[in-house]
Amino acid sequence: MNKISIALIIALALLFQSAQAAEYLRESIASDYDENLEEMYLHFHRNPELSNLESETAKRLASEIRALGYEVTEGVGGTGIVAVLKNGPGPTVMIRADMDGLPVKEQSGLEYASTATQVDEAGIEQPTMHACGHDVHITALVGTARQMAQRSEDWSGTLVLIGQPAEERISGARAMMQDGLYERFPKPDYALAFHVSADGPSGKVTIPLDVVASSSDSVDMIVHGVGAHGAAPHRGIDPVLVASQIVVSLQSIVSRSIAPLSAGVITVGAIHGGTKHNIIGNRVEMQLTVRSDDPAVRLQLLDGIDRVARGVAISLGVPEDRMPEVIRSPVETTPPTVNDPETASRLLSAVSEQMGEEFLYEEPREGMGAEDFAYFVQPELGVKGVYFVVGGTPESELDSAPSHHSPFFKVEPEPSIKSGVEATVISALTLMGDR
Repeated sequence: MNKISIALIIALALLFQSAQAAEYLRESIASDYDENLEEMYLHFHRNPELSNLESETAKRLASEIRALGYEVTEGVGGTGIVAVLKNGPGPTVMIRADMDGLPVKEQSGLEYASTATQVDEAGIEQPTMHACGHDVHITALVGTARQMAQRSEDWSGTLVLIGQPAEERISGARAMMQDGLYERFPKPDYALAFHVSADGPSGKVTIPLDVVASSSDSVDMIVHGVGAHGAAPHRGIDPVLVASQIVVSLQSIVSRSIAPLSAGVITVGAIHGGTKHNIIGNRVEMQLTVRSDDPAVRLQLLDGIDRVARGVAISLGVPEDRMPEVIRSPVETTPPTVNDPETASRLLSAVSEQMGEEFLYEEPREGMGAEDFAYFVQPELGVKGVYFVVGGTPESELDSAPSHHSPFFKVEPEPSIKSGVEATVISALTLMGDR
C-alpha cells in the first residue's frame, strides 16, 4: 500500500471520527435541553432582574454550575459570578454570558411571559422582562458548562465561565475588571460570547471577522438660559431655542466632521425643559447616545459635541458663565467590540465543518448596537476575543420579528440554546489543547 493510500485511509477515518463526535455532541445537547435546560430557560424568562440587581439569577446560575464540579465565586463586580475548571496544562478560555433584563412590560403573548416587577436602583418599581435574550445566554452557559465537564478527556487547559451583570447599562464588564477579574482568576488567552438575534433564522450561527458592536457613550447636557415672560423673549435667553439649535447642529458633526466612509451616530434620546406655555425657563436637559466603530472617530464625535454646544450658545448670546454643561457618563460607556480576525476565522471553519454549512448564515450590520464584552478583549490586554451571533426567529417570521428591547420581543428558545451551546463547545474545544 503506497503512502497516498495510507494518507487517504487516515483522512477518511478522522473524518468519520469527527462526524461521530459532532453527532454525539448534538445528541447530548438535545438530551440536556429536554432534561434540564428547557425548565431553566423558562425559570429565567419568568424571573428577569434589572441591571446590577441580578442576585437571584446569579444565585441560580452559580448553583447550577457549582453542581457540575466548577469552583464558583459569587459577588464579583457586584452580582457577577466566576466559575473555574482547571484541567491540566493548556490555554485558558473564558466564556461569558450576560444576566440582566430590562424595565419593559412584556406583551409577547407567550404563555410563559414575565409578569415580574422589581424596584430599580432609583427606588422605582418597574416591570421587568428579558427583552434582549439574556435568558438564552445564561441557559446556554450552563449547557456549555455541562458539555465541557463531561468532555474533560478531550481538552486540556483552564475554562473560566462568567455570569456578567449590567450589560444593558454597558457597565458590568468594566465593574468585574475593576474588581480584579484578571488578577483574582486565571487570565484568559481567549474570550468567547454570543448573542441571540431576533433578526436571524433560528439556530443558525454567524461569526463576524472584524467589528461586532460599536462603542457607546451616554452624554448628558444641561443648556442654561435666562428666564423671562414668553411675551417678552428679548428680556431673557431662551434655553429651548438654544437646545433646539444644538440638536440640529449636532448632526453636522457626523455629516461634516468625520470621513464619509467612517461610521458614527449622535442621537438625542431625551429633551426636557420649561414649565408652561408663556414662561421662558432657565434650563433644558438633554440625554444623548454616541456611537462609532473606531476609537479615533469616537473622540472626534465627543469633542465635536463640546464644540457645537459652546459655539451655538455663544452665537445666541448665552453669557460665558452660563455655557452648556456636557457630562460624559463614567458608567454607561464602552469601546467598540472587535473580533480577533485570525481566531474568528479559525472558529468559523471549525463550526462550519462540525455543525455543517446549513447552520451558518450572514447578518449584515444595520445599526450601531453596543456591547461591553469589549472590556474583556481590549488590545492592550492580550486576550483574543470572538463574539458571535445565533439566530432566534423562524425564517417564515423574520420580516415581522419585533426588535430587541421591544415589549413584543421573543425568540425561539430551543434551537437558539442548542446551537448556542454547540457552537460555543466546538469553539472552546478548538482553542483548547488536545489532552
